Amino acid sequence: MFSKACSYGIRAMIYISAKTNQGIRLGIKDIAKEIESPEAFTGKILQTLSKKGLVDSVKGPKGGFSMTTEQQQVSLFDIVSNIDGDELMTGCGLGFKKCSEAHPCPMHHQYKEVRAQFNTMLRETQLKTLSDDFEQGLSFFHPEEG
Repeated sequence: MFSKACSYGIRAMIYISAKTNQGIRLGIKDIAKEIESPEAFTGKILQTLSKKGLVDSVKGPKGGFSMTTEQQQVSLFDIVSNIDGDELMTGCGLGFKKCSEAHPCPMHHQYKEVRAQFNTMLRETQLKTLSDDFEQGLSFFHPEEG
């Protein structure tokens, strides 16, 4: 559903938020390893999120990524839209450019209901909730099969 960049970005933000709660600032290598993402790609994604003000980046030997309390309050919608834009939240389910109420594609009416629910979930889910669940062991980056 999400692009690779967006999936990695969400994972990275959850991990950074959880570690920020423990007073830890993280480097790219640690983040990329934990979220199973290529290091250079992770750096590029986090650079974008840092420029957008969603994560703090400090250079130097004691540098790394961390978050303020306010940054931890962002919604998934904020993260997704800053990485992938809003196409997933506003676009046609079949990818048509001119799909509309007046000229719907074959999936338009069914997809708009799913898209509305998806948008609600993204807007109502805060990063802090996800990182708290991760930090408390209620969710995992490496779920076991079974």
